[in-house]
Amino acid sequence: MNVSRRLFLAAPLVSSASLAQPRSPFTNVRAPGSYPRHLQGVCTNERDAIYWSFTDVLVKTDAKGNLLKQTPGPNHLGDLCYDGGKIYVAVNLGLFNDAEKRADSWVYVYDANDLSLLSKHKTPEAVYGAGGIAVHGNRFMVVGGLPKGFDENYVFEYNREFQFVRKHVLRSGYTLLGIQTAAFSDGQWWFGCYGKPAILLKANERLSSVQRFEFDCSIGIVPIARRTFLVARGSCAKETGCGAELVVAAADPSKGLAVRG
Repeated sequence: MNVSRRLFLAAPLVSSASLAQPRSPFTNVRAPGSYPRHLQGVCTNERDAIYWSFTDVLVKTDAKGNLLKQTPGPNHLGDLCYDGGKIYVAVNLGLFNDAEKRADSWVYVYDANDLSLLSKHKTPEAVYGAGGIAVHGNRFMVVGGLPKGFDENYVFEYNREFQFVRKHVLRSGYTLLGIQTAAFSDGQWWFGCYGKPAILLKANERLSSVQRFEFDCSIGIVPIARRTFLVARGSCAKETGCGAELVVAAADPSKGLAVRG
């Protein structure tokens, strides 16, 4: 028997299970404690940490919800995303949903390890208030508020230096106060909106077509695996403040997303 034949026979067999997608470390989880204001968005570092934006407090936990770090922020910290060891948070220091365009929109960048503030980038194109941000490749997409009377939403694209690239018009119909949360997964953009019922918008990568569903991911949506997400649920009480939890949801062709079990 030649050497190559012996090496082939000695090689271990690779099972189909070992080729499957790695199991996500994230599942249903509750945020620690309570906060004066409600949850605005969530993201993960895709490994072992979750980041929660409670309007004026940025919170870092492990995958089980144990508090690791928190830091105060300006009012209003919106939805956020993780990229390359940094947390990017949409921030509005002015008015939301104001037809006179008196927003003061920014993206604040924090160190994902210790939550120290690294930089700030002005995003004046988000004239009704920057409320959410997502990243895909070399593109950051900022979403936000919307006055009444509009039948479309706007998504503002920036490069990695936060130079403005273009405004995308999303033919979504009116959604209450615009778009609150954003994520990219499975070749599509996912946007959470307020409303009764709350609305989920799902758009193709170029943002040239959009589907509309009745599903609530208006205070948080983050992909954790193929066709699988954590979506946020929250509540506030005068006596105890605001709390939140994340539940697993799966992509559904008729419902947009569906909470598992």
